[in-house]
Amino acid sequence: MRVELAGFCDLQVNGFAGVDFNRPGLSDEQLEAAGEALRRTGVTHFLPTLITAPAEEFAACARALVHWSGPAMLGIHAEGPYLSPTEARGVHPAKHIVPASIEDFRRRQDAAKGRIVLVTLAPEVPGALTLVEHLARSGVRVAIGHSNATPAQVRDAVRAGATLSTHLGNGCAPGLPRHPNLIWEQLAADELTACFIADGHHLPAATLKSMVRAKTPARSALVTDATAGAAAPPGPYTLGRLAIERDGQGRVVLPGTEKLAGSALTLDQAVARAARATGLGLDEVAPMASAIPAACVGASAAGRVVAEWDAESFSLTVVRVDGA
Repeated sequence: MRVELAGFCDLQVNGFAGVDFNRPGLSDEQLEAAGEALRRTGVTHFLPTLITAPAEEFAACARALVHWSGPAMLGIHAEGPYLSPTEARGVHPAKHIVPASIEDFRRRQDAAKGRIVLVTLAPEVPGALTLVEHLARSGVRVAIGHSNATPAQVRDAVRAGATLSTHLGNGCAPGLPRHPNLIWEQLAADELTACFIADGHHLPAATLKSMVRAKTPARSALVTDATAGAAAPPGPYTLGRLAIERDGQGRVVLPGTEKLAGSALTLDQAVARAARATGLGLDEVAPMASAIPAACVGASAAGRVVAEWDAESFSLTVVRVDGA
């Protein structure tokens, strides 16, 4: 069945189609190629995402993105460096994680020419709540992620102005207590829109279904956490200084391990997989990849995606993208 959907918006894209946004020295041509590849999957708006890195590398990557500034780029998502130094950091390098401070953020924002629109941080790190309040006042959105926060610290961050959860269900300690814990607290917080990676690797189908039911579709956003291995063949890639690998199962991992390091997911695939996992109709799932994430950063869904949708096999194939 042919369907017409609002253009997709991805709030977390580390790289795409062989291009790693976290590698200094990218050319406009490389970034344009990645943007065009994203568009072929229905993405008309996205946030290039820069992970924890030395300040000079972050600045170099930010400058390259700002120099390009394709029309689909809504701004930059800074995922770090104000994260938990514990296992909750995932593959973010511990030696470059720093306490949260307004001064450090200002330096990064200056390098990005004011284009950082979303910051993921851990509420429990020193200085975090002061920074959350500052960011909220200045119009920069704040997401909770890669955190080992207590429920009380999650609530404090929400009161300070946090409005999103970055890839909820991931980026936390592997041995959480059953309850209370920071996942339940974020699911219960109506002020937070939860972002989910619906690739079947980051969250089992039953977990995704339960979490979307808890948040409701209106407070759920689909993201990819895509790396250079998305829309690209299996093989070795990079995520900043990290060597990563897209394996034969469609996962992106640290070579020789089972540790996830981003994804190979595309947003059209995420829509189809979320529909399968949740049992929701396309009319409820598609906005989770378009209007809802766009609104989270003060934007609107742009353009139209014409696609073929098979509700029996849960297959969504983008035919063309109009407008935007």
